[in-house]
Amino acid sequence: MISLQIRQVNFSYLDGFNLDNINLSIGAGEMVGLLGPNGSGKTTLIKLVSGILKPTQGGIRLDGSDLSHLSRKSIARSIAVVPQHFHIAFAFTTTEIVTLGRTPFLRAFAGETEADRQLVADALGRIGIRGLAKRPFDGLSGGERQKVILAMALAQQPKLLLLDEPTVHLDIAHQVEILELVRSLNAEQGITVVAAMHDLNLASLYFDRLVLLKEGRVVADGTPAQVLTGDRIREVFSASVRVEPYPVTGVPHIVVMPKGSAIKRQ
Repeated sequence: MISLQIRQVNFSYLDGFNLDNINLSIGAGEMVGLLGPNGSGKTTLIKLVSGILKPTQGGIRLDGSDLSHLSRKSIARSIAVVPQHFHIAFAFTTTEIVTLGRTPFLRAFAGETEADRQLVADALGRIGIRGLAKRPFDGLSGGERQKVILAMALAQQPKLLLLDEPTVHLDIAHQVEILELVRSLNAEQGITVVAAMHDLNLASLYFDRLVLLKEGRVVADGTPAQVLTGDRIREVFSASVRVEPYPVTGVPHIVVMPKGSAIKRQ
């Protein structure tokens, strides 16, 4: 398990968007959802934590080590990223894609070992996609592809798993399946999880801690009940909503209230 400290982090794009004074401490084994409107900074924060982007101010520490002092290979041996979009120019099979997760551990000019191949097979089995092993990746459905990318991340043996909108463009069944898999990896293997989420209700159901961003700033950090209040959702998302307890679990469930002219009555 691994912990993460984000201290007074600022980041600026040339177009003027800024992440402003982000301070977060994420404990080992936590499962944290990042929420916010489009353009609020969720993906940027994921890229900063993964080392793809560098803060203009402040610092990020991974188990006490300054991320900026670690090599890309060292970072990749601890952090795996499931991106929102994954493109590859070659006709790789599912197994070949998952094997890419072993890249940070391979010696120069050497192929994968039997141990690497076993870890790939284990990842395929754990995610439940052994039947896709020989299928071409570019011929898979969106849900199947997302499982393959998750298996690739698992083969990397990460201590920290970063996911950027892992359920976007998926149907309801695959959304639930992906989040169930992530939740089980967190519970069974102690993998720390940080995920940018689009769906507030799924975030409420599957994440014990939520961080809400607006215009590059953290505006709320806590349990779903603490973060997902009606007033705060209306303020941050400019949406009319009603928040109700979810059946059985009691976590917040957000009901969107359409404008009067859009309501269809039976």
